[in-house]
Amino acid sequence: VGGANLVTFLPPSPSGVCARGADEWDSPPPDKRWQVIGQNHASYWFHLFSTVLQVIKVYSEDNTSRAVEVPSDITARDICQLFILKNHCIDDHSWTLFEQIPHLSIERTIEDHESVMEVQSGWGMDSHCCLYFRKNYAKYEFFKKPLDFFPEHMVSISSETNGIMSHSQLIQTFLSSSSCPEIHGFLHAKEHGRKSWKKFYFVLRRSGLYFSNKGTSKEPRHLQLIAEFSDSDVYTLLSAKKVYGAPTDYGFCVKASKLNSARDLKLLCADDEQTRTCWVTAMRLFKYGMQLYQNFVQPHQKQKSSPMRSISENSLVAMDFSGHKSRVIENPSEALSVAVEEGLSWRRKSCHRLSSHGSPISFSSLAIHVAQLWFHSKLSRDEAQKLITQQGLIDGVFLVRDSQSNPRTFVLSLCHTQKIKHFQIVPVEENGELFYSLDDGHTRFTDLLQLVEFYQLNRGVLPCKLKHHCARITL
Repeated sequence: VGGANLVTFLPPSPSGVCARGADEWDSPPPDKRWQVIGQNHASYWFHLFSTVLQVIKVYSEDNTSRAVEVPSDITARDICQLFILKNHCIDDHSWTLFEQIPHLSIERTIEDHESVMEVQSGWGMDSHCCLYFRKNYAKYEFFKKPLDFFPEHMVSISSETNGIMSHSQLIQTFLSSSSCPEIHGFLHAKEHGRKSWKKFYFVLRRSGLYFSNKGTSKEPRHLQLIAEFSDSDVYTLLSAKKVYGAPTDYGFCVKASKLNSARDLKLLCADDEQTRTCWVTAMRLFKYGMQLYQNFVQPHQKQKSSPMRSISENSLVAMDFSGHKSRVIENPSEALSVAVEEGLSWRRKSCHRLSSHGSPISFSSLAIHVAQLWFHSKLSRDEAQKLITQQGLIDGVFLVRDSQSNPRTFVLSLCHTQKIKHFQIVPVEENGELFYSLDDGHTRFTDLLQLVEFYQLNRGVLPCKLKHHCARITL
């Protein structure tokens, strides 16, 4: 069934018999007991005719793709688990499936519980829509830090109670169907049949999105409903100013599930990223409610119930294998010095292996950072900002890249308070040795790996610690 890039995933047969094919996954995903069926296995035909299968194609950020044949009831989380296992990714619960509609220049996060086939059923034959597999660190961050997502001046109880809600109760209020939270504020809206955008006062409630035709009035006679979410989804605009002539690039829209033309979009635009994030996140919560919270806690619950053996740090000891007999290192100072020396030795060996591959680059300039997932070599400033934005504008998302203006230096690109900042990493020479520094030589590191590890533990001169690295994979 298919060539080298087509893999079949089927539920196990009642007999429990299964074979592994040539293009197999390393182990079954944890969410469902999937099995890879070999083409020559006797039970293959039984599975083929007893299960409804469909082929889907998934892209990564470098536009490489892979086709997989899957059951018709597969969810977005199932797809993510398959590609996490195939590509040996670390499952940090940030991998996400995105729906992208190129001809409308919009995309959205497909929620973990959503049926992928139901999403595809609304595309139409000639829409050229795509599924993308990439990280999204901000997917559930609002459950952890609601203050970063819901500014106080934009959130309140509905006008029926005239109450003000504390942020500590905000998420619970969104999840409870008996409560009436409200998001309100000004947004730019594109008028139907016109190129112009106009600013209106909007109110978001469980019943839908409204705008006021009289200033900031919330009286029922002044509020007009423009969108409901029972059969609609919220998307971000990929090029709001260029494609839709929006006043800023912080655009988003509401689209009905089965409609795929530009005239069917309810186009909106915020003045800044925090405002857009607030509206989009609130719309997701109003649409899915408690289901989003279950999506968030489910992977963590499975980790807690995992039968894997837990090893306490207290049960680990430092060992010395340098002599004829091994011995336990009981002196903490000696253990620390040995660990440091082992780390430096490992770095030297790694650099030696890289330099022995026939590369024309000199040993001094060839460092171990080239093999790190956070290093993105020839990435430009604009491309770095786009990559960080795609993978989630939360504190600590970062990458390291070559400097475009100075070939001898590097740049650390870091997100803080939903803004991306760039810090130059300068080489410093002393006594013939090369060091790297972010603070004009006050704090020096022998290589970029050491620098990144330091700022993952210490904020130093940075606005926040390095927490989530941007990674690209090839499918």
